[in-house]
Amino acid sequence: MNVDLVLETLGRNQVDFLLIGGMNFLLRHEPVLTFDIDVWVNDTQINLDRCELAMIDLDASWGATEETWRPVKEQTGWTRRQSVFCLVSPHASVDVFRTVAGLASWAECKARAYKGKTKSGVEFFGLSDADMVACQLALPSGTRKYSRIEALRKAMGEI
Repeated sequence: MNVDLVLETLGRNQVDFLLIGGMNFLLRHEPVLTFDIDVWVNDTQINLDRCELAMIDLDASWGATEETWRPVKEQTGWTRRQSVFCLVSPHASVDVFRTVAGLASWAECKARAYKGKTKSGVEFFGLSDADMVACQLALPSGTRKYSRIEALRKAMGEI
């Protein structure tokens, strides 16, 4: 998985995004096993177009079904078809979210976001600790990552 390349490609294509999920947690708090890179994109037409270009640059593939699975460069407007996309590329699996459970406003979350850098210096905005907790609490109780919630609350000084 080449996190730097994915983040650089999103940045080069001017995609307005927030790093969320396990990779955000890994880069900022604790080493956790994660198999993909989750990004929440600002849900505007121009930003979705930029996201499509970034995924083309990453040679990503997606399909609503196995029968329709193909490179995104062969598809137009795919980012408008649903709210979450699970893509694969030679560099990483990337999940693109247009909405995130437990969070109402992308702009408000971006204003609270953590500005960080990977170890090699690639800049990113990551979902704040409080917003990461809100996401976890919005999940059904059987799918919440309680150890992550505890680590986040500890980092915020709540416990």
